[in-house]
Amino acid sequence: MTARILDGKALSEEVLNSIRKEVASLSVKPCVAFVRVGDLPASATYVKRKQEAAASVGIESRLELLPASSTQAEIIAVISKLSRDEGVHGILVQSPLPEGINPQDVFNSVPSHKDVDGFSAANLGRLAQGDETAFVACTPLGVQTLLRHYHISTEGKHVVVVGRSMIVGRPLSLLLSCKEGLNATVTSCNKETENLPQLCRSADIIIVAAGCPGLIRKDWVKKGATVIDVGINRIADATKKNGYRIVGDVDFAEVVKVAGAITPVPGGVGPMTVASLMANTVKAARLSQIVKRADSPRVKVRA
Repeated sequence: MTARILDGKALSEEVLNSIRKEVASLSVKPCVAFVRVGDLPASATYVKRKQEAAASVGIESRLELLPASSTQAEIIAVISKLSRDEGVHGILVQSPLPEGINPQDVFNSVPSHKDVDGFSAANLGRLAQGDETAFVACTPLGVQTLLRHYHISTEGKHVVVVGRSMIVGRPLSLLLSCKEGLNATVTSCNKETENLPQLCRSADIIIVAAGCPGLIRKDWVKKGATVIDVGINRIADATKKNGYRIVGDVDFAEVVKVAGAITPVPGGVGPMTVASLMANTVKAARLSQIVKRADSPRVKVRA
């Protein structure tokens, strides 16, 4: 038995094509602003990819680049400026932030209607309430899109989520447990969870975002289960020109032999995360127009 491969790269192209058509039909050009603090090469690469994706579908992007020495107050001041700018529909603060900065305070300073990353307390709260206006964090939204596209039902299924970060694990667990749409029975775990292998073996779907290469092994997965690998890890590889290769949190070569379906790394969840950011930006632009029309004064017609 060899698992079906859930191709996120191909699906992301379909999603981006759909977004491109939607952008062309809008009366406003969507715009997303990226706030990057410091000069970490990985962060620069991630933002560049997001900007390229935005340009490919007709979304405008802006970059606010701050030095690594910036204070939390200075970062929030930039976000406040973007919040007041009606031409900016979405704001994304690139992680990680420098030491000494409280990420959640920074994320919470992004107004909920521009929080296209879905990390603010307001959007997480709305997600917990099942509010459809909530912006869902991009990686969980990408996972949801993958599951639905490949007709992998979560209704009443046991889903084990390994990882509890505010970026992936927690919002994903909330999303999966929502009655409308996914309605799964969710067990939230982490690397230190007792009896983790047994819990994983009981799962119909395993979703792992633990930042631990090869954590999920063949004997942790029951035959026919779906395995979604969110992990992105660099490990040394002298055979590669750059000296490393990218692997996930799943021992892919072994797990693919027992799983019913599995995402590859790279080419699985990663591209869907970027596509979801574009979808959230378009959603923010559409909502801004609805609010603007609602706030505009009614035109008086003379009798």
